[in-house]
Amino acid sequence: MARLSKSQRELLAKATENYEESLSEALPYLASRGITEATARTFRLGFVVNPETGHELYQGKLAIPYLTPSGVVDIRFRSLNSDSGPKYLSRPGASTHIYNITALNQDSGMLVVCEGEIDTIIATQVGFTAVGLPGANNWKPFYSRVLDGWDKIMLFCDGDSAGREMAKNISRELDNVFPVFMPDNQDVNDVFLAEGAEGLRKRVGV
Repeated sequence: MARLSKSQRELLAKATENYEESLSEALPYLASRGITEATARTFRLGFVVNPETGHELYQGKLAIPYLTPSGVVDIRFRSLNSDSGPKYLSRPGASTHIYNITALNQDSGMLVVCEGEIDTIIATQVGFTAVGLPGANNWKPFYSRVLDGWDKIMLFCDGDSAGREMAKNISRELDNVFPVFMPDNQDVNDVFLAEGAEGLRKRVGV
């Protein structure tokens, strides 16, 4: 995994602060997904109104920073509509990271692993200790070392073939994994919107 230079870290930190200032532009969209403003600010979500140099492609998109104890290590960008183009955009050449990695420092016996950032944010808002993968196919073998030591790992898998494949891949790497599949063609956010927090809690028996 390529190490970020000082200038790259500074740009990511500056961009995160810049986009946070325009979060209000994205609040209606986030509310439609069930994400509160308080949660959005905890995750330092933003909206790209005035792009930093090199970020012009991301104008008008939701900014999702990857926060670590040492600072911002990446930002992914999400379209607020599905009219055209890809739903998510990553920075060219960016490494893949676990999302919300600071959750791994929490004192909890159960960890939830989600597909995608939005699902991770929702799971955290519900009260789970949660991390996410930026897509079902982005599991890396060394993640098993990062996640080792948890009493129980619940995989919140989308109800599709990619979700089933993610469950297989991670179950091969870790012993204490328990897949929890969402209904067909639904994800964590869909279940939360339809059934509320209780709909997710009942799936893990809490």
